[in-house]
Amino acid sequence: MRKLRDPDFHPHLVGRMLQRGVTREDIERTLDEGWKARDAKAGTLGKVMVFVFDREWEGRRYKEKEVTVYYKLVGNDVVVLTAKARYGDEFNRGADE
Repeated sequence: MRKLRDPDFHPHLVGRMLQRGVTREDIERTLDEGWKARDAKAGTLGKVMVFVFDREWEGRRYKEKEVTVYYKLVGNDVVVLTAKARYGDEFNRGADE
């Protein structure tokens, strides 16, 4: 599994991760195992992954969490730009999109 370093996470990104319920492990797994995000802007890469969640987020219970990570490659380094989460049930997965 990819291990990101503290410098890979801008302080603004860390704050957004907390607000959105995205962990470092979510980001690492999404980068390693996720599928291509079709909505990434030119010059930016994106990956998406759906996780089993089956717990409460902001007062509601959800079965799944979909994490989307947008990043750039600088040499061999991954620079994480942002990470988003959506909570729900029965998200599309990879080739099913």
